[in-house]
Amino acid sequence: MNNFKVSVQETNNDSIIKFELNHFITQHQSFEFNNIDEAKTSPLAQQLFYLPFVKKVYISGNFIAVERYNIVEWKDVKDEVAQQIEAYLNDGGVILEEEAISTKKVPVTIYAESTPNPAAMKFVANKKIVTTHFEFTSIDDAKLSPLATELFHFPFVKSVFIEENYVSITKYDRADWQEITLELREFIRSFIENGKDVVLPEAAETLAKSNEQLDAQFETLDETSKEIINILEEYVKPAVASDGGNIEFISYDASKKNVSVLLQGACSGCPSSTFTLKNGIENMLKQMLQDKVETVEAING
Repeated sequence: MNNFKVSVQETNNDSIIKFELNHFITQHQSFEFNNIDEAKTSPLAQQLFYLPFVKKVYISGNFIAVERYNIVEWKDVKDEVAQQIEAYLNDGGVILEEEAISTKKVPVTIYAESTPNPAAMKFVANKKIVTTHFEFTSIDDAKLSPLATELFHFPFVKSVFIEENYVSITKYDRADWQEITLELREFIRSFIENGKDVVLPEAAETLAKSNEQLDAQFETLDETSKEIINILEEYVKPAVASDGGNIEFISYDASKKNVSVLLQGACSGCPSSTFTLKNGIENMLKQMLQDKVETVEAING
C-alpha cells in the first residue's frame, strides 16, 4: 500500500494551489471538475467540494490542484487541505472511478533525441513519468523499476537513466543507433501507454530520493556544500538535463577546497561531457565561491 505524502506548491495564480504527491495517482491522464455533480466519477474531488471555498478541482499525474473562491486565503487553509488529502489517500480512499479512467486513455508519444555522448540516446515523453531521477546500471540494480528491468532484456542496453519526462539509454558498442532506436522508442511508448509502473511506488523512498529525505540530507550539510548544491541546481542541472544527463553533488572537502560530483545518464562516460562539465563547473564555482573551491572531481555513475 502506498504511503502518500503531500507537499504544498504555490502557482502563478494566487487562487490555485497544487498539492503535490510522492506517487502518481493517474496514468498520464488529467481531469477537471467544476462542481460536485461533475465530480461523480471522483470520490476524492467530491470530498474536496464539501469544503465551501473550493471552486474547481484538477487531478493529474502526481498532483491535485484546487482553485478557491475568494471567501478565504490559501495561507489560512492550505495546510488543513493538504492533511485532509493525505489522510484520505492513506485510508485507501478512491481517487477516480474505473469509468473515468477507462474513458480517458491518453495517447503517449515518444521521440528520440541524440546527446553529446555517442553511446547514449534520450527518449522524451509528452507526459511526466517519474517524480525524481533514477539511474540503473544493471538488471540487478533495476529491481525497483519495471521499465528499466524490461529494457535490460535488450542485449545492447548498458544503463538506463530515468528523469521526469524522459529515459536516457546508454548502449554497448556492438549495436548501432540506426538499427535499435525505433525498436526502443516503440517499446517505451507502449510500456507507458499501457499504464505500467515506470518505477515502483516505493522506489523514491527506498533509494532515499523522496523530497523529505533529500531535504533532510541537505539540512545536515555545511553552508558551503549547500551553496554548491544551489549553484548546481540553478546553473548546471537544466543544461545537463537537456542533454539527457544529470549531475549530483557528492561531497566538499574544505581542507583541499575540492568538490566531488557524480555524472549520470548521457553525461556518464562521455569524454567531452566529463571534460567540459568538470572545467565549466570548476570555473563557475571558483568565481562564485571565491577562495572556497579550487578543484572539481567528476565521477562517472
